Amino acid sequence: MQPSNSTRRAAAVALAAAVALALTACGSAAKSGSDGGTKPAASAAPVTGGASQITVTLTGTSGDRCQLDHTSAKAGPVTFTIENTSSTAITEVELLSDQRIIGEKENLAPGLGAVKLTLTLDGGDYDLYCPGAQTEHQTITVTGRTAQAKGGGAQSLLAQGTAGYGDYVAGVLGDMVTAVGNLDTAVQSGNVADAKAKYALARPFYEKVESDVDGFVLPGHSATDNAGNLDYLIDMRADNLDPAVGWHGFHAIERDLWQNGAITAQTKQYADELKSNVTELAKLAKGISYKPEDLANGAAGLLEEVQSSKITGSEDAYSHTDLIDMASNVEGAQQAFEFLRPGLAKIDPDLTAQIETQFTNVTKLLDGYRDASIPGGYAYWTPTLKATDAAKLSRAVQALQEPLSKIAEKVATAA
Repeated sequence: MQPSNSTRRAAAVALAAAVALALTACGSAAKSGSDGGTKPAASAAPVTGGASQITVTLTGTSGDRCQLDHTSAKAGPVTFTIENTSSTAITEVELLSDQRIIGEKENLAPGLGAVKLTLTLDGGDYDLYCPGAQTEHQTITVTGRTAQAKGGGAQSLLAQGTAGYGDYVAGVLGDMVTAVGNLDTAVQSGNVADAKAKYALARPFYEKVESDVDGFVLPGHSATDNAGNLDYLIDMRADNLDPAVGWHGFHAIERDLWQNGAITAQTKQYADELKSNVTELAKLAKGISYKPEDLANGAAGLLEEVQSSKITGSEDAYSHTDLIDMASNVEGAQQAFEFLRPGLAKIDPDLTAQIETQFTNVTKLLDGYRDASIPGGYAYWTPTLKATDAAKLSRAVQALQEPLSKIAEKVATAA
């Protein structure tokens, strides 16, 4: 994630999920228009499989551009197919309503292929935001109103699944508060070895649900202020460091424990602050609700995290505990899928079976790295291991990503 992008993640998909489906016209003050003078089609986006289809193409051949093929769609499920063909400046696309981020895709490196984001949108104007583009803001107009949900069948099962998933997220956050409290105790004691062990045990919880809860800010802060952006304060890395805010969170503690090999007064402050911030996050996220496509998009987002920052080794760059994070991302994605599975099986049993098979393949591959002698239970993702195994892991995750990317549109359009 680039520094310019991290400041704008303050109300991501999880926060939007707490808002009712009825998103009225937002009256956004953002600029509209298209990059490079190429005017998108004024006609409504075509509908395929029950969802309106809008293509977003990121290019950098003659200035960095974020180009849409349509700027209008009918109310209901809308699928954005996003591909970065050549832009190095644009790595993120967000859809905002009244400055709330209701959906986003990050880590859009050039040449990685198309990704999909499906959202259910009510009538109104939405702001497609592409940080780093010549024209960063473009307006998408959604016409009409969303249909009332029908009871029974697949949709009823999906509703049950989203409710159950909300309980799962609350449980994970509660466990995270406890684990980070243990990390804080170890840091305050000054015992580096114990603190390293507790770090490895605390990391998995955030990685399981990050895509659902990465949009909250501390009270009194704005949505664009990293000083109050809980995702930044909990999980920022060296490659998205905001110099005005400085080091915070898990990776600041990781750096001190592994690179510096010492616990200082500053390390203790980091640990106390992390404990406070995860406790606040658990409070803010309590009671949020989800739509089925939120679970699907969140699962896809977790797998994108595996590809973009875990397999590359950039997540836990000091401790090399990236395999713990990979396994946690995959587990979180699988939980989201499992809560959707009963409803999805009625909609598309073949796709459901295909995803189940690919989850089994990825989990089996990750199990091969288990090591009970290492805190957290996985081998260290050293440069040597990464050099031999990164491509193999990436191929397995990609084989899971491809079918998983299809379910957001299917559950959003379920009758």
